[in-house]
Amino acid sequence: MKERVLITGASGFVGHHLVEAAVQAGLEVYAAVRPSSEVAHLQNFDIHYTSLKFNDSAALVKELEEKQYHYIIHAAGITKAKSEQEYNSVNADYTQKLALAALEADIPLKKFVFISSLAALGPVVYSDTTPIHEQSKAQPVTAYGKSKLLAEQYLAELKDLPLVVLRPTAVYGPREKDIFIVLKTLNLGLEPYISNKPQWLSFVYVKDLARAVIQALGSEIHHAYYNVSDGNSYDRYALATITKRILGRKAIRFHVPMGVVTVMARLLEAAYATSSKMPALNKEKLNELAAENWNCSIDRIRQDLGFVPEYDLEKGLAHTLKWYKENNWL
Repeated sequence: MKERVLITGASGFVGHHLVEAAVQAGLEVYAAVRPSSEVAHLQNFDIHYTSLKFNDSAALVKELEEKQYHYIIHAAGITKAKSEQEYNSVNADYTQKLALAALEADIPLKKFVFISSLAALGPVVYSDTTPIHEQSKAQPVTAYGKSKLLAEQYLAELKDLPLVVLRPTAVYGPREKDIFIVLKTLNLGLEPYISNKPQWLSFVYVKDLARAVIQALGSEIHHAYYNVSDGNSYDRYALATITKRILGRKAIRFHVPMGVVTVMARLLEAAYATSSKMPALNKEKLNELAAENWNCSIDRIRQDLGFVPEYDLEKGLAHTLKWYKENNWL
């Protein structure tokens, strides 16, 4: 009999790849999706669907007990919101409620994996030669990052929860839509940057992240926190340089002053004032995009879980761009 895993946020970019990895690992997958979620891209997987009522603790406990999950991967969350309260409600409060339900339910739970973010720790200054590590002082620069940190703090209080927290840096790969905007712009022959200040960036290919999650499920470690990247740091031009080489494109490089980009972000937010959505460029996101140094260490996850990234930025982008072209995104 297969062991069962519940994957929240299964219809999303990362969720899709988590489903794929879990199926390949031989798990019986229950994909938690909203009734309005698009799931056509999951139809090729032999999985079950369910929905969760995060605001109903009794319903959550009932759901978990009915299905008797062995593992929970909590990847659901929002990266764009109108307010700090909305970020906290979805990213922190829902996480806490699911974890509490997992403890209360009579289920054979072996692991609860929470997909947090490096944004929970926040960036450091460009001149800092020490990579961000798991015990670095948390100094998130966005409400999103603060909400992920709050979720971690809630989970830290639940000592009996068999918890592993993963903090991926910028995740890219097939179906991703934010970094894709940059790739699409480069394909059009434009290479814009925010200001001319130097930066150190880090990335993780989505399939490497999914593999780290599966490795975490099988570990004996409880209440551990891990940064996840490909183990490298890149200057601000590396993404464009590699992309242009793979696509065989040339692009006009230019730097937009920070003040101009700030005005653009405010105008975009104003244009979305009556919408339930937020633009990809907003004042919150700008704090992360303009941060000087996102270089992080993955020594701990290498040592504890035996995680070895298979994709550096060159290899990951080659696979990503191939998928975008084959699926008519580019």
